[in-house]
Amino acid sequence: MGYFQYRARNTEGQLFEGQIEAASAAVVAGQLQASGAMPLLITEVAGKQKDGSKKRFVFGREKVGRDEWILFCRQMYTLTKAGVPLVRALNGLVQTSRNQSLAEALRQVVDSLESGQDLAGALSLHPRIFPPLLCRMVQVGEHSGRLEEAFLELSGYFEREKETVNRVKTALRYPSFVILAILGAVIFLSLFVIPAFERIFSSFGSQLPLPTRILLGFSGFMINWWPVLLLALAGVAAGFVQLIRTKKGRYRWDHFKLKIPLVGDIVLRSLLIRFSHAFNMGFTSGVPLVQALAFTAQAIGNSYVGSRIDKMRERIERGDTLTNSAAQTEMFTPLVLQMLAVGEETGSVDTMLKDVADYYEREVDYDLKFLSSIIEPILIVAIGGMVLVLALGVFLPMWDLASLARR
Repeated sequence: MGYFQYRARNTEGQLFEGQIEAASAAVVAGQLQASGAMPLLITEVAGKQKDGSKKRFVFGREKVGRDEWILFCRQMYTLTKAGVPLVRALNGLVQTSRNQSLAEALRQVVDSLESGQDLAGALSLHPRIFPPLLCRMVQVGEHSGRLEEAFLELSGYFEREKETVNRVKTALRYPSFVILAILGAVIFLSLFVIPAFERIFSSFGSQLPLPTRILLGFSGFMINWWPVLLLALAGVAAGFVQLIRTKKGRYRWDHFKLKIPLVGDIVLRSLLIRFSHAFNMGFTSGVPLVQALAFTAQAIGNSYVGSRIDKMRERIERGDTLTNSAAQTEMFTPLVLQMLAVGEETGSVDTMLKDVADYYEREVDYDLKFLSSIIEPILIVAIGGMVLVLALGVFLPMWDLASLARR
C-alpha cells in the first residue's frame, strides 16, 4: 500500500485533486472511474503527506476508538444533512471534541480542505485516527453525492461492531477475574504465609511436608529471582510488540488468534460479521465488487483474514464467481456459501450479505453462551486443584506442628 496524489474532473467538468492510499495507480484510477470521475494525473508519493501535514501526535495521547468514531459519524451525518459546509462543521467538532488526538487530526483535516483537498484524502492522511473503511466510504459518498448517507451507514456499522466486541469481552471478563484472583492468592500465600511455617519448623528441627516444601521452593524462587523475572517479562512483552509491528509477525499473530481453543472460532465469526457489514456497505454504495472487497480487506482488522479476502478479489478479477471465490478461502460454512450463491443468482447480494451478518451474529451469541458454560466447570476444577495444593501446603505443617507441641 502507498499514497497516490491524483487530479481528476467530476461529471460536471470541475477539476479536483486529493491523496489516497491504495495498492497501485490502477486501483486509484478504477476508484475514480467508479465514482464517475475522469482521472487526469496519478502520481505515487511513497507515503509522504501533502501540505506538510506530518504526524504531530505525541506519545501518550488519548487513543481514538469506536466511541469517538460513532460520535464523529453521527455528528457529521447531522451536519451534512442540514447543509452545513464541511469546513464549518469540522471546526465546530474541533471545539467540542473531548479527545485531543481526534481534535488535532480534525484541525489538520480542516487545513487540508482549505488548501483544496477533498475530505476523503484529508482523512486518509491520518491512518492512526481514521480507519481505512471510513476514508473509503467517505470517498464514495463524496463522489456519488451521498455523503450524509455514508456517515449514517458508518455510524450504524461501528455501533454493531462495538456491540459484538462488548459481548466477547463480557463473556471473558469473569474467567479472567477468577484466574487473576487465583494467581494473586498463590503469590500472597507463597511469599508471606508459607515462609512463617518454615521458621517455626526450623526451630523444632522437623522436616516440612512435601506440598509445603514445593510451595516454599516456589516462594524462594519468586523472592530471589523476581528482578530477573520482571526483566524477562518486560523483554518478552517488548519483543512481542516489535514482532506484531512487522508484517510477517502481525500475520502470524492474527492467524494464531483464530486457532486458540474455545475462543478462536468466536474471533473468526466476529471478523466475518465485520466482513459482511463492511462488504455490504461498499457494495450497496455503488462501489464495484472488486474495489469493495479491496476496501473490506483493509478494514477487517486481521491481516490473515484480509489476505484471504484479497485472494477472493484476485479470483474474481480473473473471472471467477463470488461464491466460488468465497469457498476457496475455507472461512465460510456451506450454509453461508449457499446463501451467497442464491444472492448471485437472484441479483440480491446485498440482501444476502445482511442475512449472512445476522446469521453470524446469532452464532456468536450462541458461542458466547456456550463458552461460559464450558469455562465455568474448567475454572471450578482449576480452583479446586489450587485450593487442594494450598490446603495441603498450609494445614499439613499445622497438623505436624500440633503433634510436635504435644510431644
